Amino acid sequence: MNVAIIGTGYVGLVTGTCLADFGHTVTCVDSSDARIATLLAGDIPFYEPGLRELVQKNTAAGRLRFSKDSSASVRDAAVIFLAVGTPETASGEADLSQVEGVALELGAHLTGYMVIVTKSTVPVGTGAWLRGILQHRAGPDATFDVVSNPEFLREGSAVNDFLRPDRVVIGTSSERAAAVMREIYRPLYLIEAPIVTTDVESAEMIKYASNAFLAVKIGFMNSIANLCDAVGADVHVVAKGMGLDKRIGAKFLHPGPGYGGSCFPKDTRALAVLGVQNDAPQPIVEAAIEVNHTQRRLLVEKIATAMGPVAGRAIAVLGLAFKPNTDDVREAPALYVCRELARAGADIRAFDPVAIAAAAEALADVRDRITFADDAYAAIEGAEAVVIMTEWNEFRGLDLERIRRTMKRPLLVDARNVLDPIQTRQMGFEYLCTGRQSLTPQKVPA
Repeated sequence: MNVAIIGTGYVGLVTGTCLADFGHTVTCVDSSDARIATLLAGDIPFYEPGLRELVQKNTAAGRLRFSKDSSASVRDAAVIFLAVGTPETASGEADLSQVEGVALELGAHLTGYMVIVTKSTVPVGTGAWLRGILQHRAGPDATFDVVSNPEFLREGSAVNDFLRPDRVVIGTSSERAAAVMREIYRPLYLIEAPIVTTDVESAEMIKYASNAFLAVKIGFMNSIANLCDAVGADVHVVAKGMGLDKRIGAKFLHPGPGYGGSCFPKDTRALAVLGVQNDAPQPIVEAAIEVNHTQRRLLVEKIATAMGPVAGRAIAVLGLAFKPNTDDVREAPALYVCRELARAGADIRAFDPVAIAAAAEALADVRDRITFADDAYAAIEGAEAVVIMTEWNEFRGLDLERIRRTMKRPLLVDARNVLDPIQTRQMGFEYLCTGRQSLTPQKVPA
């Protein structure tokens, strides 16, 4: 089947590449000359494990193409996926201007029957709104259906998430469109991936509700971790005991400095705004948003309390991406910590395996107080504190003896609990973590 993907950002490129791997003929369209040139050269504009190889494989097979010509790509396609950005406005709503722009252009090129699929995260009601724009612009011979097919891709494991999904959600009231979408996802039926077919509005809500629920779970566990520190409990044991209850589940029970990235912050705020607009407030979601802000602020306070005045003192920050296996620093807790400490006068020495370029751009306002190191040990040498902000595997295997020798003061703040607190303290570190402060060399849990 001929497929067009409008937008070659994270969602669009992963979707287009994986659909090509399913055997479809896919053209990914983008208005950026630089992005198309990068893709035509066989490279990808962001870090995602396994994606580059899959792009090169399907490009070589002739199933995956890249173009700036949206009109030709649309005319040849039976299915058109909209995967453009929907950033938030100052009020927290989703900005649908890119979706509207594509719809206005798309409507003029509709011929025969086509299925228009929203892959971007959009608020409930967007499908009906999009249909109205397309109907106004389409010619008399054009027929189409609008389908909601939200993405559930985790950065760092997006290829596997698409090829082996927990579920696929298809929102449409048209049996004809549903049949087309079943054909699109035929390989997933063969591996018995769950397919949820519903109306457009419910499909749009599933995306927001899913992300908001996970954000609430993270916020809850961070609050419990803070309480564990206060009462002497071990949050990891608490999480294990909770997660064994199948009604709760073990995932997203890991404490830390709060969530970040492109989805959870934006989607929780959008859902909260949607609730207010429809006289159905979402106080639990609003509380999760507040807890998330508080958690990163508390981390800065923890560092300042341990060090005293930070002005003029060297602090190493390990990890800048919001999670491992990505170079995405959007709303990363590490950026907040770096910025607040730099504004207080600290000299930040930062390292991340893949996200330094993105972080340098995002931290331009405090760039004069930040040095980016070539590796973790270079960042740590001479520092008075080390703060682990992203749980990259390489940080789990740090040579603690080497670190202890090269630091000016052996203060280690482990915001992700990647190290063993007992072992680390036995080696002479002042070790601060989240929800495990009670664990000392003298107090070992049974």
